[in-house]
Order: sequence, then C-alpha cells, then structure tokens
Amino acid sequence: MSRIALVDDDRNILTSVAMTLEAEGFEVETYNDGQSAFEAFTRRMPDMAVLDIKMPRMDGMDLLQRMRQKTSIPVIFLTSKDDEIDEVLGLRMGADDYVKKPFSQRLLVERIRALLRRQEAINSGEAAATEETRMMERGALRMDPLRHSVTWKGREVALTVTEFLLLQALAQRPGFVKSRDQLMDVAYDDQVYVDDRTIDSHIKRLRKKMRTVDDNFTAIETLYGIGYRYNEE
Repeated sequence: MSRIALVDDDRNILTSVAMTLEAEGFEVETYNDGQSAFEAFTRRMPDMAVLDIKMPRMDGMDLLQRMRQKTSIPVIFLTSKDDEIDEVLGLRMGADDYVKKPFSQRLLVERIRALLRRQEAINSGEAAATEETRMMERGALRMDPLRHSVTWKGREVALTVTEFLLLQALAQRPGFVKSRDQLMDVAYDDQVYVDDRTIDSHIKRLRKKMRTVDDNFTAIETLYGIGYRYNEE
C-alpha cells in the first residue's frame, strides 16, 4: 500500500481528496501547511507527495526544494494560479506533474498511479528494456522515460507527465498519425472520460514549451479532423 502525503491549507480539499485516495487503496497522510509536512517527512518520508504551492509557514516551492535535498519521491503540485511561470519553475525544481484547481479527482488519481508506476520501474530496474521506458532519440529530440527527461537540440524542456506521455506516443512512430482517441488512451485510464479539447489543449501547451527552446519547432503536425503526428526533423 503506497503512502501519499497531501499538503494543502484548504481543509475541504484535504478531506475530499483523502477520502478518494483511501477508497482507491492508498494510505493517506494530510498536512495543512508546509512546515508541519516537512517536520513529518524528516521522521518518515511518504512514497509520494501532492503539494499546494501557496501555503502558510512554508509554501510548496520551499517544501519541494528541501525535499529534493533528501529524496526523489514523485511530487505533484496543486495550484489555482493560471500563470505558467509557476508550472515551469516547479517542474525545473523537481516536481513531476502539475494539476490546476479546480481539478477532477479521478484525473488526479490517474496521475498519481502513473507516477507510482514509473517510480516502481525505476526502483526495480525491471522495465528498462520496454519500449515505454527505453531511451529514445528522434532527430533533435531525446527522451529518457525513467528520468522523465526531455531535451530538444540539447536543451532541456520541462514537461508534465501527461505532456511527456503524449510526446512519447507521437515520437515512437514518426510519420504515423495518432487519433485523439488513441492519445486519450495513452494519457488517461479508460475509466476516465476526457473530451477532444482536453487533448488539443495538452498538445498546444506541449508545442508552446518546445518553442521556448526553439522558436522554429514544427515536429508535431495537426491533421484536422484526424489527429496528430510527429515528423522527425
């Protein structure tokens, strides 16, 4: 049973998310500020942490920075801010994913499961030979799934887990079209409903991040009414 730490100053979120995770079979520890969470982590580290960014006493960024001095456990940030600066900064500091409030608890559960599966693969080393975990190079793109690392023309790009999975799915077979339904299956459990616009939004943000390191990035092509494909450059 994996232990998940929830750290948020909103008691309603703590209560509702904790109930959902416990119903899914997780052991849950809750904290309403970063300082109390950090003190608890020094005694016993959880298997994974879900952190709010804006909190009293110690915010999520400070907590993450201190955690990364001691552990590499998966971390998801929760935030109500629309500014992508926080997202990119958090990912560069060592967060693994980023979920904006208000959020679907089912989608949060799926992100948690995806990160725990990846962490288990890293710890066991058993998944190193599979297509999903093998180092991949496609032209200027280099992806390391076990380290969740992406570089384009040698420059690092900070992606969320969802963005990473979508890029990986497209780049595995350059020139082949992936429909939105196929990409939904890659990014989400089949019990989770998301519409086409959700995938389009992820692809838009993925392109935007790639263009922060290369203004001329055009490797992801839209085929209107059909889906997307990766064109190796």
